[in-house]
Amino acid sequence: MKRKSAVNRVLLALAGIVLLGTGLMILAGGFDLYRSRSLIPPAGWPLTTPHDVLLADADRTRWADEGWWWPAVIAVLAIVTLLAVWWLLAQLRRTHPGALSVGGADAVEGVELREGALGDALAADARHLPGVHQARARMDGSSSRPEAHIAITLTPDAEPGAVLQALCDGPLESARRSTDRTLPARAYLRLTPHKAHRAE
Repeated sequence: MKRKSAVNRVLLALAGIVLLGTGLMILAGGFDLYRSRSLIPPAGWPLTTPHDVLLADADRTRWADEGWWWPAVIAVLAIVTLLAVWWLLAQLRRTHPGALSVGGADAVEGVELREGALGDALAADARHLPGVHQARARMDGSSSRPEAHIAITLTPDAEPGAVLQALCDGPLESARRSTDRTLPARAYLRLTPHKAHRAE
């Protein structure tokens, strides 16, 4: 999930940079800013005056008479469109479990636990564990297969193995019993940054 989010941010940033650069280039040429500001664009730079076009007539019609040209153009545009739609649907697809029933098969009808409340409870319980300085938790996955992501900041003298064992035996076990789910979890550990003390 973390890797997917990073890839999405990179792709969005690249798409934004390309679109922004293209838009600024078109605006600069359309408003004739190069001439009015006495700027010299790089050699071969397109769209430097309001009368320039991106593709000349010869460039636009070079392959028009070839039998493969229009099928190739349509295929490329269709692939690009499908990839864009797939990416959009992937972003819109819900990746959080939402409300979870409490008690599994024996749950009372209508009694549910929101994912935020479960994450808050996990984090609150984790903060009381020995060796834990701070803890945050969030829920990912679907309602049928929720997954916990817990970020824990350890105290300088904490033992990571002992903290993880206590996390599994305590907060995670309680959450699994409450929701009657296996509730797989990922824990991210880091040490509390501490200031160096200067000897007097």
